[in-house]
Amino acid sequence: MKIKIVNTSKHELPAYETDASAGMDLRANLDTPVVLRSLERFLVPTGLFIELPFGFEAQIRPRSGLAIKKGITLLNSPGTIDADYRGEIKIILVNLSNDEFVINDGERIAQMIISKVEKAEWVAVEILEETSRGAGGFGHTGIK
Repeated sequence: MKIKIVNTSKHELPAYETDASAGMDLRANLDTPVVLRSLERFLVPTGLFIELPFGFEAQIRPRSGLAIKKGITLLNSPGTIDADYRGEIKIILVNLSNDEFVINDGERIAQMIISKVEKAEWVAVEILEETSRGAGGFGHTGIK
């Protein structure tokens, strides 16, 4: 699949790190480092603008290494970039650790996955088909 991209950053285009990678790493595009204190959040620019084909979305997800090693993740995860959005891709990072985290220019801060989107059509009914689960919610099956 070919996707149009405008790169105003100082960095290379996002790329798959291995042949089997599902996501492409996104990099911070900063003039100066940003210190993210404990429980702070920051909207990190990437300098990237994309034109997705209709019927697709870009999902923005945390990087597992940053999450486990540094406590850095994304607040709206996964974030969705719709096919009709033409603004800059920006990443909402949050520091869930007790330590400060410095976001440097070029740091890999998130990953982007391109996914097909199915459109749903609602069918209004009076009742839903029964299942063995029924209305059981969180923890309804208990601990075994």
